Amino acid sequence: ETSAGAVSQSYSFVQLGSRARMQSRADLARSEVITLVKRLAKQHHSAALAQLASRIAAVARYGAASGEDPFAKVKGLIVDMIAKLEKQAADETTEKAYCDEQMAKTEAKKSELEEDIAKMTSKIDQAAARSAQLKEEIAELQNEFSALAKQQAEMDKIRQETHADYEVAKADVEAGLAGVRKALSVLREYYGAGEAALMQDDQFGAFMQQPAPPVKHSKAAGAGSSIIGILEVVESDFAKNLAKEEAQEADAETEYQKVTQENKITKATKSQDEAYKTQEFKSMDKTVAEYSADREAANSEYSAVMEYYGKIKERCI
Repeated sequence: ETSAGAVSQSYSFVQLGSRARMQSRADLARSEVITLVKRLAKQHHSAALAQLASRIAAVARYGAASGEDPFAKVKGLIVDMIAKLEKQAADETTEKAYCDEQMAKTEAKKSELEEDIAKMTSKIDQAAARSAQLKEEIAELQNEFSALAKQQAEMDKIRQETHADYEVAKADVEAGLAGVRKALSVLREYYGAGEAALMQDDQFGAFMQQPAPPVKHSKAAGAGSSIIGILEVVESDFAKNLAKEEAQEADAETEYQKVTQENKITKATKSQDEAYKTQEFKSMDKTVAEYSADREAANSEYSAVMEYYGKIKERCI
C-alpha cells in the first residue's frame, strides 16, 4: 500500500512521456509533410498545392485537438489532390494536344491561303497588264487604219484628177494631131498633083518638039514643101506628146494600182492582227474576272481563318 502511490505515479509518468514522444513524432511528420507540400507548391507555382498545404495544416491542427487521427484525413486530402492533379494533367495534356493540332492546322491553312492569294494576285496583275497592252496596240492599229484610209482617199482623188487631166490633154492632142494630119494630106495631094501635071507637060513638049509655050502662073511648089515640112514637124511633136501623155498615164495607173493593192494587203493583215488581239484581250479580261472572283472567295476564307487563329492563340498561348 505504501508503494502503490509511487508505482502509479511512476507508471503514469512513463505513459505520459511515451504519449508525448508519440505526439512529437506525429507533429514532426505533419510538419515535414506540410513543408514538403509547400515546397512543391512554390517550385511548381501551384495554387492547388499551396491550398493543399493549408488544408493539411488545418486538419493536423484541429485533428490533434479533437484527438482524431489527422493522418487519415491528410492521406485522404493527398489522395484527392493526386486524383485532381492527375485529372488536371490529363486535361492539360488533352488541351495541349488540341492546341498544338489546331495551331498547326490553322497556320498551315493560313500559309496555304496566303500562297494561293499571292499566286492569284500575280496572275490577275499579269493578265490585266497584258490586256491593257493589247488594248493599246489595238488603238494604234485603229489609228493606222484611219491613216491608211485617209492616204487611200487622197490617192483616189489625185488619181481621178490626173486621169481627168490626161483625158482632156489626150483629146486635145489627138484633135490637133488629126487636124495636122488632115492638112498634110490635103497639101500633099494638092502639091503632088501639080508637080505630076508639069512633068507630063514637059515630057509631051519634048516629044513633039514644039516651041516653048508662053509663061503661065503655076503653083508655088517651094512654099508648099516648106509648109508641109513645118506641119510634119508639128505632127511629130504632137505624136511624141501624145505618146508621152499615154506613158505617164500608164505609169501613174500602174503605181496607183500597186500602192492600192499594198494598202489592201496591209489593211487585211492589220485587220487580222486586230481580230487576234481583240480575242486575246477578251480572254485576258475573262481571266482577270475569274481569278478576281476566286481571290475574293479566298480572302473571305482567309479572314475567317485569321479570326479563328486569333481566338485559338488567345486560348492556347
